[in-house]
Amino acid sequence: MVTHVPAENPGDERGALLSFVEAQRGAIRRSLIGLTEEQAASRPSASTLSLSGLLKHVAETELNWLRMAQQRPNENARTEDTWADSFRLVGDETVEQMLEFWDGVAAETEKFIRSVPDMNDTFPLPEAPWFPKDGRCSMRWLLVHLVEEIARHAGHADIIRESLDGRTAFELVAEAGGYSNQS
Repeated sequence: MVTHVPAENPGDERGALLSFVEAQRGAIRRSLIGLTEEQAASRPSASTLSLSGLLKHVAETELNWLRMAQQRPNENARTEDTWADSFRLVGDETVEQMLEFWDGVAAETEKFIRSVPDMNDTFPLPEAPWFPKDGRCSMRWLLVHLVEEIARHAGHADIIRESLDGRTAFELVAEAGGYSNQS
């Protein structure tokens, strides 16, 4: 879903990248406007994806990448046994709680990125079959990857939402912006 990302100050790479990450976060958030918990958890296609599950997944994924960049343990780390729970709300988790959790992660991401001395600073990737041996990523790469990761799932969210009630991303952008569809 195309939305206008506000222009950064000339040369403000951090600000520009953070704005694009936030624009993609907004797409996920908007996909949940006006839905009940049951609607947000529903899976209207053969896929196991739901809107509330996507919300939880992108919030936890951002936290995971943030903790890697900070070189700190992830307090919400998943295991093979709990991986599926990163794509669905469990127990008494709610959409509202996940939105609040993600808001906290987003604020922490911005604070961290604004505090790093240089966007070329790197952090090590953990050993995993999908990462290169002794791999490292820059802070710039981290933000571009967050745009990619969240945008991929925002596209999923657009399709799921439209399948639920016919509401399109454009309608949800207008509603979130306070615009009505009246002539």
